[in-house]
Amino acid sequence: MKYLVNFLQTEDISKAEIFDCLKCSKEEAEILRAVMRKYVEGSEEVGVLELLIELFGDDGYGHILHLKKIENLFELGWLVQNSLRTLIPKELSRLELLHASVSPGASFLKLLENGDLGLSLPDATPYTDHLEYLQDQFLRIDLYQKMNLGRDGFRTDGPSPGMIRSELELLEKRIEERVAATQKPIVVEEFFKEKGLDPKEKLIFLALLKEEYAGGEGTLRDMNTLIDLVSCDEHDRFRNRALLEEGARLVGEDIVDYDEMLNPFGGITRSFFISGEILQEIIHPQKKKKSTKLKLAQLVKEQDIFELLDPKTTLEDVVLHPDTREILDALLRQMDKKVAQRLKAWGIKSKTKSIDARIIFYGPPGTGKTITALSLAKSLKKRVLSFDCSKILSMYVGESEKNVRKIFDTFKDLAQKSGSEPVLLLNEADQFLSSRSVGTGSSADKMHNQMQNIFLEQIEQFEGTLVATTNLLENLDTAFSRRFDYKIGFKMPDRMQRVELWKKMLPKNAPYAKDFSVEKLALYDLTGGQIRLIVKNTAYRVAVKKEPLFCVEDFVAEIEKEKGGSFEESGKSMGFLKKT
Repeated sequence: MKYLVNFLQTEDISKAEIFDCLKCSKEEAEILRAVMRKYVEGSEEVGVLELLIELFGDDGYGHILHLKKIENLFELGWLVQNSLRTLIPKELSRLELLHASVSPGASFLKLLENGDLGLSLPDATPYTDHLEYLQDQFLRIDLYQKMNLGRDGFRTDGPSPGMIRSELELLEKRIEERVAATQKPIVVEEFFKEKGLDPKEKLIFLALLKEEYAGGEGTLRDMNTLIDLVSCDEHDRFRNRALLEEGARLVGEDIVDYDEMLNPFGGITRSFFISGEILQEIIHPQKKKKSTKLKLAQLVKEQDIFELLDPKTTLEDVVLHPDTREILDALLRQMDKKVAQRLKAWGIKSKTKSIDARIIFYGPPGTGKTITALSLAKSLKKRVLSFDCSKILSMYVGESEKNVRKIFDTFKDLAQKSGSEPVLLLNEADQFLSSRSVGTGSSADKMHNQMQNIFLEQIEQFEGTLVATTNLLENLDTAFSRRFDYKIGFKMPDRMQRVELWKKMLPKNAPYAKDFSVEKLALYDLTGGQIRLIVKNTAYRVAVKKEPLFCVEDFVAEIEKEKGGSFEESGKSMGFLKKT
């Protein structure tokens, strides 16, 4: 009992042998000493009011100002409330503490008896593999859970929150040292660096990873449990809910996802989980296959039907008519995974991955149908398998019907083998979509009708996201019109949109004349495709000058050449159709 005697008799409490282990102030240590003196004299409990007046006096009610010290000692686990040996309930206000009775906690008594809390850990050696690293991290999650329970107040004979916190700090330091000493990359640490996760996001991720290794549907998937894990109090809990909301990094970047379920009380709860591809890479780092991106690229090289496209722009980068943007924004919202999960819960659809969407983009050439299709795919975080429908007859003369099926069968095969969900883009689909011939017996018409019938059948059965582009909607067969979920028109850009298009496409680092005016160029009725071509041709014209300088006149000359050589009329406005 030498540590107890030393603690009670040392004149300067800060010189007591166990003082550094207490992690508290000198005045708080004096409170503990007063409690222990009463304890060894036979009083198991001592009233907080009596204790504070004895130590700090009651002049001007100054003793009340020291209630925070009692609260801190409860938090550390050195004091417990009365002989029931319970931690202070979190609902108890600080003033209510004034009339509470306190006793020394079990962890404090152990410290006085042994001189330490038995919290030593092995030396910091390098991790031999990611499983050894995860073992430490999962122990860390356990400690956070225990500490969170301790904050809420409970009857316990186990370690106090103070003891748990000390063990946690020691463990976190040890993990940090072992990571620093490890030469080989640790897959989880590399992932954290790549994604730039902050400490709270890392903790949530590790908790969900622990749940995956446990193999069950435990409490660590629950939103409130995850938020409690990284929070200190109610204010912190409220603020940290943002970590698992739609716009947050974890959910927004598809690091974690969630299912929504109806709870027994009629409310909706969220159960979180790590996204499948990320989970595969972390749980099986040695067996990690080539990424879907590389695998799909390799598969596409082995066939001669599709071109694989990697979209570079999202819908935010494309200049669109406001009506078109509104429809596309609505389409994006409806194709969200969460919507698919709700529809499955309601019995509307059977799959939960995504919503099937068959879309037609129509409008004059150059109005941005193809780039919008690619940008839509980018916004959906998908790659694109593109097929040029204008080649169908020349490529497959005599076997058109057979090879229309081959287009869809090959797409399905590529998607399944790569484990991905690319967008199918059918460019210039007029050949498939035009009205079928009636009342003619020519073999060409029969072949064309048969080809279209098979195409119609494949569209009906298609699962995933399909975008077909066409310049002419007037000739669209009504049977096809009914099979597409969305028919979205692209109008000729108005003056304001042309200004925006010119600003986006003009070279940023080029020299311009003082009187250069984008507004003057925007007066000409041009499509985005024409503006892109004119900018390119004008750049060639200016680059050969002795003194290269971009002038309005150079652009006007190229505009007149383009307008004079165009086979298209500038085009009338096309309407927008709603989801059918």
